[in-house]
Amino acid sequence: MRHWLRSYHLLLRWNFLQVRSTLPLLLVVQTLISVGVVLGFSFLVPQMDAPTALYLATGAPTIALIIVGMVMLPQVVAQQKLTGVFEYVRAMPVPRLALLAADATMWVGVALPGLVASLGVAALRFDLSFAVSPLVVPAVLLVAASAVAVGYGVGYGTKPAAAGIISQMLIIVALMFAPVNYPAERLPGWLAEAHRWLPFTYMAQAVRETLSVPPGGVAAAPFAVLAVWTAVGLAITYRVMTRRP
Repeated sequence: MRHWLRSYHLLLRWNFLQVRSTLPLLLVVQTLISVGVVLGFSFLVPQMDAPTALYLATGAPTIALIIVGMVMLPQVVAQQKLTGVFEYVRAMPVPRLALLAADATMWVGVALPGLVASLGVAALRFDLSFAVSPLVVPAVLLVAASAVAVGYGVGYGTKPAAAGIISQMLIIVALMFAPVNYPAERLPGWLAEAHRWLPFTYMAQAVRETLSVPPGGVAAAPFAVLAVWTAVGLAITYRVMTRRP
């Protein structure tokens, strides 16, 4: 355990040093995206009622985590493969999971300021008050973990060109065709059924119900589904990372 923690700490510092020159820009861009989802989508709704406002307010943090995990990470891994960094990293004498955890920690940290900012803007813009559950922290961490795991699975499990295309498709689906910023009832039946097997619905539900607890309490199903997606994504990534060249 001591070796794992030391490796994690050193790798986290190494990751930070690699992006320290662009980190302020990354934080600004991620914050603008999160706030932009709240404000931009609100212009599409002429009559903003409370349920719609809640979906937008809680959907923006979810989108922020999806962008970091499913879009940025696969593209970073693809770039590492093209430049040879991937083989160098895989040859490091450190635990594979410590390597993944350090990388994920840094990128999720990039998303957190935007997450907080979007909730603050939404509360002011829509005059919302949140009934926050203590489960909000595990929910956000699990959403982040599942997004990162899927992103790593795409980045490590496919070729760089395919990873870039898939990551762009994922953000289009998350923004426009997934029940994140609106309820699933607005989707065609076949698409709503497809989202029963995809993680986006459960990501949004976990964040929404822990930020504004419904009368029936926080559902356990989203946590279970996201745990499965996290396990599958990490299994694919770990297999690639430990496979002999």
